[in-house]
Amino acid sequence: MTRDATHLDEAAATARTARRLDGVDAARGLALIGMFVAHVAPAATSADLESLISIADERPRLLFALTAGMALAFISGGTRPIATGRGRLRRQIAIRAVILIALGLLIAATLHPLVFIILDVYGVAFLILLPLLFIPARAALGIGIALLAVMPGLAEFASTTEPVIALQQGPYAIVVDWFVSGAYPVVEWVPVMLVGLGLARLGLTSPRVVATAALWGAAAAVVLLPIVAMMPATVPIGGVAVTGDDRWVSALRTSLEAVGNVGVGVVVVAGMLLLTLFARPTVRRVAGAVLSPITAMGSMPLSIYTLHLVVLAASIRIEDGFYTDDSLELMLGLIIGSMVFAWLWRRFLGRGPLERVLRWASGRSRADAAVRQNRTV
Repeated sequence: MTRDATHLDEAAATARTARRLDGVDAARGLALIGMFVAHVAPAATSADLESLISIADERPRLLFALTAGMALAFISGGTRPIATGRGRLRRQIAIRAVILIALGLLIAATLHPLVFIILDVYGVAFLILLPLLFIPARAALGIGIALLAVMPGLAEFASTTEPVIALQQGPYAIVVDWFVSGAYPVVEWVPVMLVGLGLARLGLTSPRVVATAALWGAAAAVVLLPIVAMMPATVPIGGVAVTGDDRWVSALRTSLEAVGNVGVGVVVVAGMLLLTLFARPTVRRVAGAVLSPITAMGSMPLSIYTLHLVVLAASIRIEDGFYTDDSLELMLGLIIGSMVFAWLWRRFLGRGPLERVLRWASGRSRADAAVRQNRTV
């Protein structure tokens, strides 16, 4: 077999196994909406409203990471990981990761939005996951859960130590933020992605797998999040190192909260799959139509997320002597505008604009075109 024929077979295998699930896209769309709320929701005028808005602070980003792990499983074979072309697929993912890192750094250096940017951290997480991409489903799930129970707390603990605080002031600050002390440390995101990878490998089209995952996710949320709510929030302020028991309490609280919030994310994915895949045909049709704008957002997360950063950067203003972009009108505009844009783009043009560019740059689109041409010969 020639080298070109081998590449065609590899691309064909990847193309056959890569698929989308509307339920996963809908969950990712909800995560994007949660991010919009977290980023620009104005100050709450009541305790109840503040509690409602606070839901968007942590869970959407973890849900985003969970669905990212599922997406990696889909493009690498789903429940039947590809046996050939693994090196080629890893190279394509690595190229995408490098582009995401560069895009994240470029946006931070040029647009200066008043939010933490996740793109470069995502790129780093994808690179770390490459060696783990084809481990067995239960291994991915078990390792992910075990690390999730430990690593967020360790990262919180390390971020309060004097050596890490000192490194944050030096030339390696961005690397320290990527791995330990940033808003989205990869030591937390990689375990969440592994959980998503493992669940997708087990089979998200299986009612038994999804129901079991939902039950465990609900149990984690119901048990752990009330415990977290009763624990003191001992977060370091102003870059001052925390010492004594407060450091351990903060670390434990962070890990328990991460596990509970990922449990919520699993329940959300299961709920969306129930509505769009497992329900009766009439319910699926209605749910699919109602959720279609959100599903469209979730099918092009890079485009929607990047566009929202551009809008946020253009909306910065000075209010009471401080820079801000908080606005109810902006929040609603982002949500509704993103839904309309994504729905129309997907309806008439298909894949999202930046997703097209990323696919082309990594070589996926050319490989798929070669497969289609080969089939017509």
